[in-house]
Amino acid sequence: MKRRTLSLALAAVLALSLLGSAALAAEGGAPAPEDPQPPAEEYIPDPVGSITFGNLSRRMHENNLQVRSIQESIDMLEEINYDDLKEEMRDQLNQMARAQWMMVQLGQSGTLAYERMDQAYDAVREQFDAIKDGDMQADNADTVRQLKNLQNQIVMAGEATYIALAAMELQEEGLERQLAALDRQLTELELRYKLGHISSMTLKQAQSGRAALHSGLSTLGMNLNTYKGQLELLIGADITGNISLGSLPAVSQADLNAMDLEKDLERAKANSWSLYEAGETYQDAREEYNEHGGDYGVNYYGDRPYYTQARHTYYSAKYNYDNTVQNFELGLRNLYLKVKDCQQILSAAKTALAVEQNSCAAARLRQSQGSLSRNGLLEAEDKLKEARDKVAGAENDLFSSYNTYRWAVDYGILN
Repeated sequence: MKRRTLSLALAAVLALSLLGSAALAAEGGAPAPEDPQPPAEEYIPDPVGSITFGNLSRRMHENNLQVRSIQESIDMLEEINYDDLKEEMRDQLNQMARAQWMMVQLGQSGTLAYERMDQAYDAVREQFDAIKDGDMQADNADTVRQLKNLQNQIVMAGEATYIALAAMELQEEGLERQLAALDRQLTELELRYKLGHISSMTLKQAQSGRAALHSGLSTLGMNLNTYKGQLELLIGADITGNISLGSLPAVSQADLNAMDLEKDLERAKANSWSLYEAGETYQDAREEYNEHGGDYGVNYYGDRPYYTQARHTYYSAKYNYDNTVQNFELGLRNLYLKVKDCQQILSAAKTALAVEQNSCAAARLRQSQGSLSRNGLLEAEDKLKEARDKVAGAENDLFSSYNTYRWAVDYGILN
């Protein structure tokens, strides 16, 4: 079973203390999955005070302090030259062996100083053997993969914040339109009240509704400022709470047609750190269990503590791995279905928009002919704007679900 904690900690300390500058690709271990390489596009910087979704990941990698801190750790591990490190440790072992021999010659064997030297020799020898056997390289490769997974989760959180802000801005536009419509109604109600057509209670109820709507709009504005400040922090920009967002990318029909649940599931599994980690724990437990006789050990060891402990550890890891796989498969399937559902919702919203466009055109004609009041036309236009907002909201929801699905497939991250 891998002694990961000790190995990784000592590898990092030794790399910093013994090495200057060198690089050699790590041997052994499970390599991190290749990041998808989209076609190179010209980078167009965002204007000051604004951010586009296409530049979000790049700006986070360049300016987010957490991402940069993790990258330093990745670079440190990837720059380790294991050949040089092994030779340095070999020299250390030889020096300590000569020092121990001199202590024996001076009659200091068995002293506290000799025991400490012996412990230091064993520690360095353990790491030397770990490099020689490829265990340290494998452990460090796993650590690099885990750190990259953590970077990806931070970037994914940034994208989720951006998408949530886009939805909030759309909601704000809808509330502002409702408030304008309510103000028109209040103007009419106030006139009707003066004429004695309605009671003061009816007017006050409408005014109360307007106050509640205005309050909700103010709260939404505060939340927008708060979350925009968080987004600015994530991209390393000045925190003002007023950053301007670009529109979300569209999901093309070609993108949707390319989705293949079975193929995508295999790719997602290969890219998942959580599945890999659970699998490694399962393999380590199985190796330990097999060393004690495995399933046949019960005939020889019975209920001996070291055997039963290994057996329970093995089956616990096995069940945990199987459960992790099942949940992952279910999670990706649900994301796939979510994309398809958002696709049909968008289609329905576009159909409803076409109906409202025809209704608004008819309302304009009737208003021009004098058979419809100005307020009637404004109501028809509000319904058209509402239908457009629903299409925009459905487009955002489709992109959000599709983007989450792509994160799962390309990086193995479900949430």
